[in-house]
Amino acid sequence: MGFEQHISEGLSYLERKGNGPVVVCLHGIGSNAGSFSRLLTELPVDWRVIAWNAPGYLNSVPLTMDWPAASDYSDALLAFLDQLDLDRVSLLGHSLGCLTAVSVALRAPERLEAMILACCALGHGIEQGSVLSPSSQKRITDLERLGPKGFAAARAGRLVFEPEHNVEVADFVLRNMAEVSMPGYGQAARLLAGGKLLDDLSACMVPTSVIFGAEDVITPPENSRKAYAALPHTVRGQLISIAGAGHAAYQQCPKEFAAAVTRCLTSSGEIL
Repeated sequence: MGFEQHISEGLSYLERKGNGPVVVCLHGIGSNAGSFSRLLTELPVDWRVIAWNAPGYLNSVPLTMDWPAASDYSDALLAFLDQLDLDRVSLLGHSLGCLTAVSVALRAPERLEAMILACCALGHGIEQGSVLSPSSQKRITDLERLGPKGFAAARAGRLVFEPEHNVEVADFVLRNMAEVSMPGYGQAARLLAGGKLLDDLSACMVPTSVIFGAEDVITPPENSRKAYAALPHTVRGQLISIAGAGHAAYQQCPKEFAAAVTRCLTSSGEIL
């Protein structure tokens, strides 16, 4: 069974029905809910899996503020969970999605069974409303200058390890990235600029595991190792490296990534 498309209170999402644990997937800055379709077929068949399109992505309504904080996205996510009558879930956040996931963990830990952070974007720690970090500003400028398709053509290949040998995966990542648009992407770029993931993780009280692509050049493995180290010892789950995977780890190596997710949600203990 594949994903079904839905929309609730201005947020579009994909869902695979299931009677088991509920896992909510949060995509990164250059992606959308559809990016999880390759992972879906590898996850346990009884799991209920939901992937949202973050505010401003595809058919989801953008946030109202120009420079949102992680708390603005977590407000939207918590309201989304309320609309679906979901009291407790596990979150799987990829890259920028990690900032939203951890914000939920800080603000409403009782709503989470566990959390998995993948290929962690740490944020740039820029004060909200000040001058953007150069990399965040370049994202916005490039999208405005090149348009979505040109923007994706210039960036998507770096998300895949050895894209020349993984053409199908690289094309899949490119097609998802080519669907980004303003103002949602600009808001997400500002979230990235203001994010302080390591600071937030130091106060996290939700069991949390970290997965990363061993060949990630966007958010290098050291980022994810720092994120894991920032967690209090009492909530550390597993730390898992996916060999042969770049930043788009769950798209490039869905079988291995799904096995890691399953391990993280059913056991504990560090794996290097």
